[in-house]
Amino acid sequence: MGTKTPYASIRRIVQERPEIFRIKPGLWALVEYKEKLPDDIKALMETKTEKGERYGHYYYQGLIAEIGNFNGKYTFVPYQDRNKPYLGKRLGDTVNLDKIFNFGYEHIVKKASTVDVIWFNERKMPHSFFEIEHSTDFQNSLLKFFELQDYYANFYIISDESRKREFEKKISLSAFNPIRKRVRFVDYKQILRLYGIEKERGNIINIS
Repeated sequence: MGTKTPYASIRRIVQERPEIFRIKPGLWALVEYKEKLPDDIKALMETKTEKGERYGHYYYQGLIAEIGNFNGKYTFVPYQDRNKPYLGKRLGDTVNLDKIFNFGYEHIVKKASTVDVIWFNERKMPHSFFEIEHSTDFQNSLLKFFELQDYYANFYIISDESRKREFEKKISLSAFNPIRKRVRFVDYKQILRLYGIEKERGNIINIS
């Protein structure tokens, strides 16, 4: 019998089956393949280690890029991140831009090219900037957004929900008054829910 919410049904099944284990929220694998997983995927389970945080950072970069792709955006990640691992492939494989668009002054474009993920619209102008913050104090990310404030774009800080109060304290500093109302805090669970919605719509297809 069919269901109107197949992704929800699959999610319920994987949560209940003993032969399936969770690697990270939204990411599951068969127990029998636990020791055969690629090193970067194993590292995602090391949530409290520097290595785990680093690979978790790449994981969310990839998710955000994929969501952008299937919403018709041009997507970009920093050049230095292109060869980082993402679910057994390269992070660079998740984006559709090899080079950032030259959308402004050279020094502004150079600063933008260090943002974790950028979505561009059909006019090749910035649509959204995303910075992923596992443990640092948000300031560097907010300074990037401050430099980019003259563009009609969205600014997002992606982090664990437990850090929202810390973010609010930092963004309340008078130095960030010009961008305070423009920067949105989005937690990891929200990113996973959005990714799940895209999968349910059939937009994101995993190819093994």
